Amino acid sequence: MTMLDRVLLLLTGLSAVYLIWRFWGRYSKNKALHDLYYMTGFAVLFVSGVLLIFGGWGLLASPLVLTVASLIPLNISMGLMNQFLPQYKKAYSWFALVGFLAIAVTSISGMALKSVAVPVFHGVAGLIIFGLPLYLCFGTKTAPKGFGAVGIGGMLIGIGGIALAFYKAGKPLFGIFTGEFILMILAPLLLLMTLAYTFGFMKDIKAG
Repeated sequence: MTMLDRVLLLLTGLSAVYLIWRFWGRYSKNKALHDLYYMTGFAVLFVSGVLLIFGGWGLLASPLVLTVASLIPLNISMGLMNQFLPQYKKAYSWFALVGFLAIAVTSISGMALKSVAVPVFHGVAGLIIFGLPLYLCFGTKTAPKGFGAVGIGGMLIGIGGIALAFYKAGKPLFGIFTGEFILMILAPLLLLMTLAYTFGFMKDIKAG
């Protein structure tokens, strides 16, 4: 890991902490469950970034790290479902729980199904984070302008998560996302993702 990677990861962590602080401020007023999901997702992102700064990219080989990192998209997508599609939140909560357990069991035990579980559950969570904010922003126009940036963050985390999963399974995605290429773009990708989330979610928080 280069010094630039560490600086980018530090900036990612600081952005995550800022969002946690702002979500906590809104939660203190409204006591809405979705803000707790958002805070959990970005807390995991912050902790993951700190561990990578001190432990290097080699930590990505740990099945425990892969399992914990899955909480980032799962919690953010849970927050979106609870906030904007509450009629489906119970069903999606079960889906997220099954997904987390499937990723945990297959990753820690080294089962071959890991190459299926991670892309499937990461992919669905990523699609929700990508599609729902854009739909609310440009389709129904019920979300504040700029909230669609959350969808861009979802696209970035989806690409990164799926590419990393295929790489760890020994099958580089499209033959392009090799290990070297993924590690080269991962830190900038995480920072761009977090900045997109910060911009989009701040539009929602300021809108009340």
